[in-house]
Amino acid sequence: MKAGEARVLLTGATGGIGRPVAARLLQAGARVLLAGRSPARLAALARDLEPTQAGRCDWHEADLVEPASIETLARAGAQWRCNVVVHAAGAPAFGPAGSIPVPAIQRVLDTNLLGPMLLTQAMLPHLARLARSQVIFIGSVLGAIGLPGYAAYCASKFGLRGYAQSLRRELGGGPVRVQYLGPRSTRTAFNAAAVEAYNRATGTAMDDPARVADEVLRVLEDEAAERFVGFPERLGVRLNGAVPGWLDRSFAPHRRALADSSAHLPQQG
Repeated sequence: MKAGEARVLLTGATGGIGRPVAARLLQAGARVLLAGRSPARLAALARDLEPTQAGRCDWHEADLVEPASIETLARAGAQWRCNVVVHAAGAPAFGPAGSIPVPAIQRVLDTNLLGPMLLTQAMLPHLARLARSQVIFIGSVLGAIGLPGYAAYCASKFGLRGYAQSLRRELGGGPVRVQYLGPRSTRTAFNAAAVEAYNRATGTAMDDPARVADEVLRVLEDEAAERFVGFPERLGVRLNGAVPGWLDRSFAPHRRALADSSAHLPQQG
C-alpha cells in the first residue's frame, strides 16, 4: 500500500520509536491516529507533527494492558477508517533471568505480546471488510535470536513473531496483510544504563530510530511478510533458525558482559 493511501493506527506513538515512525509516515503522505497512555503527550505530539492542523494527524488515549481500553481504541480506529495498524508499543526487560521481578515479567508480556494480540483481534472484523488492509508488528531481532539477559523480553518477541506468522498464514489470500519487522538494538531512552554497558561490552550495533521509521515505511509500501534490520543480525537470524545450537558458544562474551553490566541494574528490594 502506498503511504498516501494509508490511514495508520499507531500504538506507542509517544515512544522513542513511535515518534519518528509517526513523523516519517506523515511526511510520506499517510494519515496517522496516534495512540498512547498520556493525553497531554499525545496532544503535544500531534501539534508538533502537524502544526497546521490539516486533519491528517489525530490521537486517542489507550492503555494496551487494559482489555477495555483496547476495545475502545479498536472502535475508535474503525470509526476513523483505519486501514493499517502499526504496533510500536513496547516494554523492556533486561538482566539475569532469575533477577527479573514478576511484575516486570507480567508487564513485558502484557505490553509486547498480549496487548498487540488483543488489539489485532478487536480490529480484524473492521480490517477484513476493507478491500486492502495491513497489520505491521514492530518486534525485534530478539524475536528470532535468544540472547543472554533478555529471557523475558525474547519470550514476548518470539511470541509476537509466532503470532504474526500464524496469523499471516491464516489470513493468506484475504484482504488483510500481516507483517513483522525486527529492528536490532535502537538508540532510545528504552535502554537503561545496564543495557548501554552490555551493548558496549559486546560490540552490539545500535541504530538511530529514524532508520526504524524508514523501515516501517518500506514494509508498508512493499508489503514484505517479514524483515530484519541490520547486519550481521540478519545472518544471525538465518543461522539461528537453521542450526541454533551451533550459535550457543558464540554468546560466551554476552554471558560475561551480562554479569558485568548487572552492576548497573537497580537493586531489587
